Amino acid sequence: MRIDLTPRHVLRRALVPLAAALALLGTGTASVASAAEACGSVITAPLERPVSADDPCPSTDPVVCRIRVMPMDEKVEAQRTRMRYHGLLEDMRSTEARMREAGASDEEIAREMVDMRNQAKAITRAGMTEEEVRVLEARNQAKYGNPLGPTADQLYAKYGSWAKVIDASMRTSYAVDRELSLEYRPCPV
Repeated sequence: MRIDLTPRHVLRRALVPLAAALALLGTGTASVASAAEACGSVITAPLERPVSADDPCPSTDPVVCRIRVMPMDEKVEAQRTRMRYHGLLEDMRSTEARMREAGASDEEIAREMVDMRNQAKAITRAGMTEEEVRVLEARNQAKYGNPLGPTADQLYAKYGSWAKVIDASMRTSYAVDRELSLEYRPCPV
């Protein structure tokens, strides 16, 4: 399966977060209802101003610690990159639904989802700085022996079922999302 990166598809994925951001900026119950119903990558608050690199990081995640000290223009770009990544997760959910309809096994779906997630990481990292990519790849290399992250077989060994591998492959880091003032809310398939 290939990830759809046509301008029309990317624009559609960008409009949902934009609508959510506008809803959050407005006042009144209509804005609250719109924000509550949003799905995909939802902006939850304005981005926090950078902190000094000397300030201790409250997170054990090096990615979160890196985001905290980024200049504001880099934070804005990191948020946009994360939103694109969330859009790719939505594509994975659609692919899973199509594969289930076609009668694919959990193992087949899991292997495809892990492959798609790794493709999504590679696509997303193409828009990052060398330093950002280095931090991510070093973490994954140390943890999984692979700069993109765990393989389907490693995840199966960890979770013990292909259904759990599918779930794990479509999770997003709550800590990273929160640091970028985002929340990922899966859309109905």
